[in-house]
Amino acid sequence: MPGTTPEKAKATYQDYLGWPDEERWEIIDGVPFAMTPSPSPLHQRICRNVVGELYLQREKLGGCEVFPAPTDVVFDPHNVVQPDILILCRRDRITDRNIQGVPDLVVEVVSPSTEIKDRREKKRLYERHGVKEYLIVFPEREYVERYHLSQGVYGSPDIFNWNESLDLLTFPIRLDLWRIFEKTPPEESNASGNEA
Repeated sequence: MPGTTPEKAKATYQDYLGWPDEERWEIIDGVPFAMTPSPSPLHQRICRNVVGELYLQREKLGGCEVFPAPTDVVFDPHNVVQPDILILCRRDRITDRNIQGVPDLVVEVVSPSTEIKDRREKKRLYERHGVKEYLIVFPEREYVERYHLSQGVYGSPDIFNWNESLDLLTFPIRLDLWRIFEKTPPEESNASGNEA
């Protein structure tokens, strides 16, 4: 079973392959992170909705592929993660078992147990390895943070509320966030408010 004490050697992808199949783990800078408990139904609905919107606009991806979790992304022997959703353009990075290398876009849907890791460790990892665009979705607060790589750093995020559209910067795709969060479209809610 993985340990997280500093005196232990850094965990590697080879270690990861030997851990029990019924457990889900990620390794960031050699430190194992348990991916438990399982995601909530709300988390899974948001993931499904994002993947659905990307699939509907797949012709705009120019042949790039969308992968939902669980898909192992191996950045290097000490960094192995399972993003909730990723888009990858380089097919030569797809192996029979995993993705070897850097995705073009990553989406993480925050759970209470993963928020710090998604906003700190994973953000640093994706920035360091050159993920062009990183979206963090907050299901309960109903907003999205977008990070875009510029000169090797992410900088401050762009923030989008549930009633706004988010244009990806890496692909010519627009995500209407009310669809992602399963809310009434803004024009409909405005129209019903005007009738009252």
